[in-house]
Amino acid sequence: MSVDLVVVGLGYVGLPLASAACSAGVTTVGLDVSDEVVAGLNAGRSHVGDVPEAAVAEMVAAGFTATTDPAVLATADTVVLCVPTGLSASGDPDLSAVRAAAGTVAARLRAGTLVVLESTSHPGTTEEVVRPILERGSGLRVGEDFHLVYSPERIDPGNERFSMHNTPKIISGCTPLCAKYGVAFYGRFVESLVVSRGTREAEMAKLLENSYRYVNIALVNEVALFCDRMGIDVWDVLHCAGTKPFGFAPFQPGPGVGGHCIPIDPRYLESKARSAGFTFDTLSAARAVNERMPSHVVLRAAALLAERGAALAGSRVLLLGVAYKPDVADTRESPAYPIARELLARGARVSFHDPEVAEFEVDGRPIRKEHPLPEALADADLVVLLQDHSCYDLVEISSTGRALLDTRGKSAGGSVTLL
Repeated sequence: MSVDLVVVGLGYVGLPLASAACSAGVTTVGLDVSDEVVAGLNAGRSHVGDVPEAAVAEMVAAGFTATTDPAVLATADTVVLCVPTGLSASGDPDLSAVRAAAGTVAARLRAGTLVVLESTSHPGTTEEVVRPILERGSGLRVGEDFHLVYSPERIDPGNERFSMHNTPKIISGCTPLCAKYGVAFYGRFVESLVVSRGTREAEMAKLLENSYRYVNIALVNEVALFCDRMGIDVWDVLHCAGTKPFGFAPFQPGPGVGGHCIPIDPRYLESKARSAGFTFDTLSAARAVNERMPSHVVLRAAALLAERGAALAGSRVLLLGVAYKPDVADTRESPAYPIARELLARGARVSFHDPEVAEFEVDGRPIRKEHPLPEALADADLVVLLQDHSCYDLVEISSTGRALLDTRGKSAGGSVTLL
């Protein structure tokens, strides 16, 4: 018995893909290394915010199952790798999950199968890393016996406007025939397909998308630092500049950059550039600026307390919103981590409030979660708004009289200080 699709890795990328495929009538099985994830999905529980439990229930009703048994790969017409590509402890690209997944697939690969890599990585990963593993492990040849495609994920957690269905999908193949198979597969549940010249171009396009945001965020962050030095209202500057109907794309400063893509993908590009003897000066400069922002937040916090005759050491500091973006539970690479770490190192008594995040831990140290919010605000010496979740009533928060450092520029009042 064969299945149309096996999705390898059921996280923020793989589960939405599996959901979209199931909705289109594609028989789908999910493969993951986590017993907890697999058991939860088979019981109808979701661990990904963009895929509600009602959607998981629909997937299960349509025949979806999740498993930790890689034997299912031998039954697949299409295998899509959606495994994480993060950074090592030294800050270098870590492709261990991609290599492991490719090796697992290779051992069970059969002729005629379409294999797709969706994980973000540097140019050359599909051809130079995944392809050799698949060919060596299976004895089959790309373009002759099986088909290999790179199609970068474009998942935006919390985005209610764009989903897998209506976000244009880039398709690239190791051969033109591979690309055609990729188009036929994704065309079953994605409205618009963009065929790239090759896998390296598609890999580079993904990194460019996120590096563009990274660099522009760094620009407005540095503008914010300069405006603070000069006594200029950066938020008014951004408002005025944003009225230009052409030639200007608005970005907002903040306490740092977070998420699995924006802080990490440029590192993949920098690493690949170094191996080719090229230096991405713009990315290096942007990283230096963005990595300064958490310390800038802590310095502003200390200054606000000093104005009130208090020291940071011993003060109760409440962090509002530790997720990396509004209205999601995702804390990956959130600037809340380095901010909390530095506050703790300077002796502050740190707690947090976040309606989306159940637990927040820094270097193995659990941070106290405050609830309900009014009592938490009343007990704080300083409130730092890191993420403006839509449920936060900023008028109410800023009217408590507590010193409020707003890193998102959304509050007003005598007790409010903007980043």
